[in-house]
Amino acid sequence: MSVAEVGDRITVVPRKRRTVEMLLVIFASALSLAAYVQVDLNVQGELPANLVQVAIIAFVLPLLAHAAIRWRAPYADPVILPCATLLNGLGLAMIHRIDLINDPPSTGASQQLLWTGLGIALLIVVITVVRDHRPLQGYTYTLGLVGLVLLLLPLVPGISAGDLGGARIWIHLGPFSFQPAEVAKVLLAIAFASYLVEKRDVLALAGWRVLGIDLPRARDLGPILLVWIATLLVLVFQNDLGTSLLFFALFVTMLYVSTQRPGWAIIGIVLFAAGAVFGYYTRGHVRVRVAAWLHPFDIEQGYQLIQAQFGLAWGGLLGRGLGEGRPGLTPLARSDFIATSLGEELGMAGLFAIILIYGLIVSRGLRTALACREPFGKLLAAGLSFSFALQVFLIIGGVTRLLPLTGLTTPFMSQGGSSLIANWVVMGLLLIISHQVRRPMATTRDVDPGGQLIFERPDRVADSELTQEIGRAGGAEADDDQPTQIHARGGRA
Repeated sequence: MSVAEVGDRITVVPRKRRTVEMLLVIFASALSLAAYVQVDLNVQGELPANLVQVAIIAFVLPLLAHAAIRWRAPYADPVILPCATLLNGLGLAMIHRIDLINDPPSTGASQQLLWTGLGIALLIVVITVVRDHRPLQGYTYTLGLVGLVLLLLPLVPGISAGDLGGARIWIHLGPFSFQPAEVAKVLLAIAFASYLVEKRDVLALAGWRVLGIDLPRARDLGPILLVWIATLLVLVFQNDLGTSLLFFALFVTMLYVSTQRPGWAIIGIVLFAAGAVFGYYTRGHVRVRVAAWLHPFDIEQGYQLIQAQFGLAWGGLLGRGLGEGRPGLTPLARSDFIATSLGEELGMAGLFAIILIYGLIVSRGLRTALACREPFGKLLAAGLSFSFALQVFLIIGGVTRLLPLTGLTTPFMSQGGSSLIANWVVMGLLLIISHQVRRPMATTRDVDPGGQLIFERPDRVADSELTQEIGRAGGAEADDDQPTQIHARGGRA
């Protein structure tokens, strides 16, 4: 049967690839458990005492997330969950390795395991309860307001944790500490996407043309100026260079994706440069970060960076092996500098492999954004993917002296619950967007004169209805986003 014979009754059905996802999740869990065991064998010369409990948790939690995806989002991207599982598992193994440096061992890995369980539970909640990202578009100003309030919470007396490491970004809630900017990042990404969908026609109006570039009108600069001022306030009152840069870059990127006008990106770069100069001359914390970046041997605050560089150099290309290095010589080895700890014990090859896994997550998110046909999902997926990529670039670039240190966390790996939970929620949003993008769609006219499938009227199709494989010329294999089946309503093609 050819596609043309079906007339106006066909639906494109991508392959779900849930079994592939399950096998990749099992592989990621096994690799993480092997890293955990190797740490104990190399440091203590014996298997970990809690091996059975750790093994059960290492396999059960990701497989529960996989089961939720299989049940509620069967067309979701099959690569995102295994990559997140592997990064989280390697981070846990490294935190456990740093725990063993102390005598008696500290309990950082146990606390991180609890946060991992909570993060995966929230991912399951997002997939099973939210399932469709489009209703979130109706809460533009509510989510934006909540996000701004969360950003300001570290300044509130009574719950503020005060200056930690020169920045005021933590709050205390009973026995727990929390970094609200991590949650604000997710809420503001949703709010930005929703707002820009509503206003993109206005923001895309032509203004002045200078050197071949369309710049916006002065009256349209209000939103970008407001976000710029808000990020400067974060920089001034919280001394948080990383969060300030992340939020402004997130908004400018989504603005550019929404309007496709280079003028907005140019204005954003100019405003960022002005904010950076302002921060350097008004905030001593920023000057210290820049001085430590340029001249780490000349100032006391460069000690962390120097120790991290020595660790990376000692690890070399292939590393010392898990448990064989000395990452504890670097301050904050399990949080800000966990990337260099991994680089010391896994080598530059291992560190590049980790960066590649981050790249896979970002590429799958951007691929989802490109395939998304409605603007809100496209902007949200692009914004979340870009903020994830920028955070990885800023923190790994900072600890390797490519950039000044920003104080951001390494996603899924640094010790800390707020960052870990927020990143699992981000993965949940990317999964449900990819499910909506890849799910079957009915078409009013299925084939154009050139024989290509087209989509004119998206509609839902029950998964149980009849599908048939599309024959491919030359036996070529289809990838995830190519049509692999056609569906005929009424059970007969």
